[in-house]
Amino acid sequence: RRLAPLNEDNGRFLLLAALIAAYLSAGATVFSALESPSEADAQLRWNRTLHNFSRIFNISLPELRAFLRSYEAAMAAGIRVDALRPRWDFPGAFYFVGTVVSTIGFGMTTPATVAGKVFLIIYGLFGCAGTILFFNLFLERIISLLAFIMKACYERQLRRSGLLPPNFRRGSAVSGVGSLVGWKPSVYHVMLILGIFAIALSCCASAMYTAVEGWNYVDSLYYCFVTFSTIGFGDLVSNQNAVYQHQGLYRFGNFMFILMGVCCIYSLFNVISIVIKQILNWVLKKFECRCCPKCHKSSTRLSRRNAITPGARLRRHNVTRDTEGQYDSDTEGRRLSGEMISMRELTASSKVSLAILQKQLSETANGYPRNVCINTRQNGFSAGVGALAIMNNRLAETSDSR
Repeated sequence: RRLAPLNEDNGRFLLLAALIAAYLSAGATVFSALESPSEADAQLRWNRTLHNFSRIFNISLPELRAFLRSYEAAMAAGIRVDALRPRWDFPGAFYFVGTVVSTIGFGMTTPATVAGKVFLIIYGLFGCAGTILFFNLFLERIISLLAFIMKACYERQLRRSGLLPPNFRRGSAVSGVGSLVGWKPSVYHVMLILGIFAIALSCCASAMYTAVEGWNYVDSLYYCFVTFSTIGFGDLVSNQNAVYQHQGLYRFGNFMFILMGVCCIYSLFNVISIVIKQILNWVLKKFECRCCPKCHKSSTRLSRRNAITPGARLRRHNVTRDTEGQYDSDTEGRRLSGEMISMRELTASSKVSLAILQKQLSETANGYPRNVCINTRQNGFSAGVGALAIMNNRLAETSDSR
């Protein structure tokens, strides 16, 4: 069986995979160059300290290493030399399940019993799925809010420039104003707003952690990014001391900062992914698929898919009858007689498609629900799934790239 030709989606996927592999290799090279000397120096200092301690206190190295292994096991179980709050009381357990469903996973608390590990598998399966759905719904609403604000600013700008009537009201005669037909917010403006909000939120949270936890400001910023991006290394974890000043207020502020930060960074990551997708489309367009001649044949076949042929007449009849209501007898006779499509039917079909397109653009620009349903040969996932579908429907540049 012949393999499918390399279309645009497959080309984009392969190009992204190659770029990610190169990005991982470059990151590994940089981190290895930065952290490897420090790790080697720390290992040398530790070996020197270990031998000196064994010699001074007359303790054999095997006994000392066995003691240190027991200490490492105690550290993994959450036991510290300094007094810490209980890990598995209700506030500690609530903090743990929050890091589980948000996929942060600090690792400072883990279930030790078999029953706890089994329950975590079941609990995390539904919890993580529900949290991802919550993040997608948050993304949809934050994009809608930003679109509403940006559209209001755009209308105000049009009024000042005289392109919009002073008595224009939102939702009335939108199709009559040429400057607002099909208007959507720019993905770059949305990315800028979300980036500014994420930076401001991280700076405020870092100030709180610096004052309460005693970290320096750079470590606080580092903790905010690692936590908000759900990386969750666990080398820095907030709210772990036994007692804080204004402990209830700090716990509430810590929870709210983490919740808002994760939602904001998730939305920002999705917008950045759309920009990366546009860059990939631009690169593919520059390449023009010269490495694979089959792409030209595939694109030619795809461009002729919507051509009017005798075999597609009956399928088009159902769609057009639902939208226009009825045909005249001449057109109906031609469709059922096996002849080629007439110019009258071609004109009517073009008018219907244009009307549906204008209605979709108007409803999208004004935030109305899109109730237009068109029967196509594509499946239900043709418009995208999840966050990408939300961005494609609500932002301008993404719709042009599909």
